[in-house]
Amino acid sequence: MPLYHYKIVGKRDWKDMEQRKSMGSSMMMLLTAFIFGIAFVAQSDGMNYVGGFTFVGCRYLLAGAVLIPVIAIFRRKDRNRLRAMSSQDYVAYNRNSLVGGICCGFCLFVGTSLQQFGVAYTTVANAGFITSLYIVMVPLAGLIFLHKKVEKKIWIGVALALAGMYLLCIKEGFTVSKGDLLVLLCAAGFTLHILTIDYFAPKADGVLMSCIQFFTTGLLGCMAMFILEQPSWNGIFGAWISIVFAGVVSGGIGYTMQIVAQKNLDSAIASLIQSLESVFSLLAGWVLLGQKLSAKELSGCGLVLGAIILVQIPWGNQKRQQYPVTVAKKGELWDNGV
Repeated sequence: MPLYHYKIVGKRDWKDMEQRKSMGSSMMMLLTAFIFGIAFVAQSDGMNYVGGFTFVGCRYLLAGAVLIPVIAIFRRKDRNRLRAMSSQDYVAYNRNSLVGGICCGFCLFVGTSLQQFGVAYTTVANAGFITSLYIVMVPLAGLIFLHKKVEKKIWIGVALALAGMYLLCIKEGFTVSKGDLLVLLCAAGFTLHILTIDYFAPKADGVLMSCIQFFTTGLLGCMAMFILEQPSWNGIFGAWISIVFAGVVSGGIGYTMQIVAQKNLDSAIASLIQSLESVFSLLAGWVLLGQKLSAKELSGCGLVLGAIILVQIPWGNQKRQQYPVTVAKKGELWDNGV
C-alpha cells in the first residue's frame, strides 16, 4: 500500500495561486485586445481588394493552417497528461474540442461577416461603439441563459466602459443605418462566441478547438464567397498583406489566446477586457494613420481603462471558498505554485 504525504494548501497560498492565474489570463486577454484593435486596419485595407466573404474565408483558412503544427507541439508536450486520462475522458476531451470548435466557428463566422459588411455602410466610430455593446450583452445573456450571477463591480465596470466607448467613438448624430443594424447583429454574434468559448474551453483542448473553429469559419466564408461573390486571384494577391496579418496574427494568435485565457476568466470580465480593442484601434489610427485623439477621446480611453482595472480589484464580502487538500505520493517533490 503506497504511502502518501498530506498537505493542506493554506487559504492565503491558494488565493495567491488563483490571483496569479487570473492576472496572467487577464494580461493574455489584454494582448488579444491589442491584436484585434490593430486588425481593424487590416480589415479595412483588405476590403479595397476583395469582397467581405472572400476576406473572411481566406483569413480563417490561413489561421487554421497555421495552428496545425502548433497542435502537434502542444500534444507532444501534454502527452503524459493525455496518457493518464481514462479512455472515456480522452474521448470526451476530444469530442468537446470538436463540437466546441464547430460551434465557435459558426458564431465567429456570423460575427465577423456582419462586422465586415457593416463597416462598409456606417462610420468606423459607430461600428466601434455598437460592436462594443457585447460587453453589456455578455453578462445579460449569461444571466438569462446560463443563470450566472454577475457581481456588482462588473455592472459598474460595464457602465464605465459604455460611457468610455461613447466618448471614444460617437462623434455627432447617432443614427441607425443599415450598417448600424448589421454591426448590432455582429455584437450579438460575438456575444454568442464568447459564451460558447466560456462553456467549452475549460473541458477541451484550447488550441485544437481554435483550429477547428478557424476551419469552420473559413469553409463557411468560402461557401458564401463562391455563391455571392466573384473572387479573383488578382484581388486576393492584392490583399495578401492584410489577409496574412488578419489570418496569422489576429486569427491564429489572437483567437487562440482568447480561448486559452478564458479558461481562467469569467466571461463578463473577459468581454470587458476584450472591449479594449476599440481603444487600441483608435491608438493604431493615431500612430499608423496620423489621426489625432481629442480630449474627449482620451477621456474615453481613461474610462475604459478604469473599468478594466475595477473588475480586477477584489471586493470585500466575497463568498468564502473551500480550499482543497492536495495529496502528493511519497518521494515526489512538493510544488504548491508559490
